Amino acid sequence: MTRIIAISNQKGGVGKTTTAVNLSAALAERHCTVLLIDMDPQGNATAALGLRAQWGKSTYEFLLRQQALADVVVSTSVDRLKIVAGSPDLAGAEVELIQVGEREFQLKRALENQVRDYHFVILDSPPSVGLLTVNTLVAADEVIVPVQCEYLALEGLGEFTRTLELVRRNLNRSLQLRGLLLTMFDKRTNLSRQVADEVRRHFPNTFRAVIPRSVRLSEAPSHGLPISMYDERSPAAEAYGDLADELLQVTAQQTGVAL
Repeated sequence: MTRIIAISNQKGGVGKTTTAVNLSAALAERHCTVLLIDMDPQGNATAALGLRAQWGKSTYEFLLRQQALADVVVSTSVDRLKIVAGSPDLAGAEVELIQVGEREFQLKRALENQVRDYHFVILDSPPSVGLLTVNTLVAADEVIVPVQCEYLALEGLGEFTRTLELVRRNLNRSLQLRGLLLTMFDKRTNLSRQVADEVRRHFPNTFRAVIPRSVRLSEAPSHGLPISMYDERSPAAEAYGDLADELLQVTAQQTGVAL
């Protein structure tokens, strides 16, 4: 059974793309077949894997030009992980989507009957609540929300959960908030611990895995590698591995199928 997971938060700089890339890689390294779809016009998830959109082979063509998935998917340096690359053309997609009937369902329609070969489809959404993000939430089975362990971490989080509820009520009744993911955690500071405690108090479904603040994690995209390949022994690589294990455990409990 294919699980489609959106990595989303309207607040920028919270580790959303970092999570999309490194969770995808960790799942692939656990023998899952994974498709990462870069829905951000900046294409940071694509660049983080050492790739760039090729002409005619990007999320834009898949979403707006109805190209078949097989024609736009690209292999990565990670076995069992493929990607549909993001491109600057997506910046104009918001305007083009306005003219499309049932525009919120464009990605969902594009994915139908084309992702059966994948255990997981990970959607990296833009840091805003526009049509591209709404499309990822409508297409997804569940959403993971990265939250940085810093001051004002909860700012905007309530608004985003309200957005999720609106999408669930009006567009995608099966959408689940899989959980919040604590990122940029610095164990040396009281602030990080206080923020983590506060998030867990408000959101009991926060993942046990916590992503630490890490120079190695910040360096990895410049080498076009996920952290597990750049420095497999780093605490960040272990943390994303723990996240993948936790997600697989929950998925097995829900579906009755161990991946």
